[in-house]
Amino acid sequence: MRWPKWIAFAVVLVVLTAACVSWRPDRALRVATGVVAHNVCSKSFVSGLDPQIVFSETIERDGLRRLRHLLRFRIDRTAQTVDASVAGMFGSHAIHHQGFGCVLRHGAKEPYVLKSDVDALRTPKSPPLQAEIALPDLVQPSDPALKTALDHAFEEPAEPPFRRTKAVVVVHDGKVIAERYAAGIGVDTPLMGFSMTKSVVNGLIGVMTQQGLTSPSMPAPVPEWRGDIRREIEVEDLLRMTTGLALDETNSGFDPSSQMIYLHDDMASFALNAMPVAPRRKRWQYSSATTQLLARLIRNGVGGPEQTLAFAWRELFNPLGMRNVTLEFDGSGTLQGSTYMLASARDWAKFGLLYLNDGVAGGKRVLHEDWVDFSAAATLDSDYGAGFWTNRSEHPDAKGRVRLGIPRDAFFASGDLGQRIVIMPSQHLVVVRLGDSIDPTGDIRGLARLVKEVIAAVQP
Repeated sequence: MRWPKWIAFAVVLVVLTAACVSWRPDRALRVATGVVAHNVCSKSFVSGLDPQIVFSETIERDGLRRLRHLLRFRIDRTAQTVDASVAGMFGSHAIHHQGFGCVLRHGAKEPYVLKSDVDALRTPKSPPLQAEIALPDLVQPSDPALKTALDHAFEEPAEPPFRRTKAVVVVHDGKVIAERYAAGIGVDTPLMGFSMTKSVVNGLIGVMTQQGLTSPSMPAPVPEWRGDIRREIEVEDLLRMTTGLALDETNSGFDPSSQMIYLHDDMASFALNAMPVAPRRKRWQYSSATTQLLARLIRNGVGGPEQTLAFAWRELFNPLGMRNVTLEFDGSGTLQGSTYMLASARDWAKFGLLYLNDGVAGGKRVLHEDWVDFSAAATLDSDYGAGFWTNRSEHPDAKGRVRLGIPRDAFFASGDLGQRIVIMPSQHLVVVRLGDSIDPTGDIRGLARLVKEVIAAVQP
């Protein structure tokens, strides 16, 4: 039987309408403009980079490339805001607040802005525990082999995907032995860490554990979960992303983690509403939303937004001698723990040194005993630990990295577009690489080549 054309058209229209209601492509498009607005804002006003270059590099990443001819942005340097849209629609608005980075404003409600005196927090009341890793001037490699390693890290292939390395710092035996920066970037330039921020959240939880404020084995302190099966979820499940909750991350714009970051003021409140799709500790799935729940744990555990920032500076950044750090917060005043911390490449290296030294700085234990081994131990059958990726795993990706030259005992903080802090205890090395590589692996082969050549250069 042949249906009349109008009936067939109506059926198609109903199907398409149902798909739009279910998938909400408008939300995915607002995620896209949120990524553009926030990244251009942070990289322009905090890092001091050229906004047009930032925009051009941002729209080449996966998920945005198909929209690049429709995406637009406008920066207002007086108001310190960035607006982004898709052909004038689905707009996102990011605001910069000095000392606190950028935050997206959703609707008419103004996001919460911390009342902290950041300059006072950055002024340590006592000398850093961790010894200084370099003098203020740029550390040029004295070994030709190290220079060659840096040359390779910055060289561009003839065709895309381009490497776009922004900074490399090599620390051996606690001292910078080589570093290099792209044009317009220096030793003090704070650069986006993206998901390396998750490793910093691990550090803050490690400090809190050392001070008896929390423990991986305690139930996650989420009052909303007390009446159902989610009350069994522990802090360790959040650290290892084994909650079993429907918070999977695909970076498609349709996934809950992406929508949490770019569509919601109170990110943790959005995440805590997720229901289980699997038993806890039976399934590993990468998820920024679980880390954001840890950020709320930190906020509640130390007393609030301003107390969170003070705790981070007093207990972690100042003791390590980290000076050029910007922690961003969501619209509710909770640390944006999944994605948005900026720090200089040297500061990222200082953070890595804390883990290289088993959580001890200047003879004082900062992280709980066994915390580093706990963080680097693989979760289930993945190559993810607890806030860090790890080669201490039988996962094919871990074995592949070992074959490429990254040591078996290595573990690393990792962020989008190839941000990495590689920690190698057996080599007494920390290697930091920051950039904007749109290679799907974050240029893991280029990173492995850098690590392999650095190891060869420092061996006696």
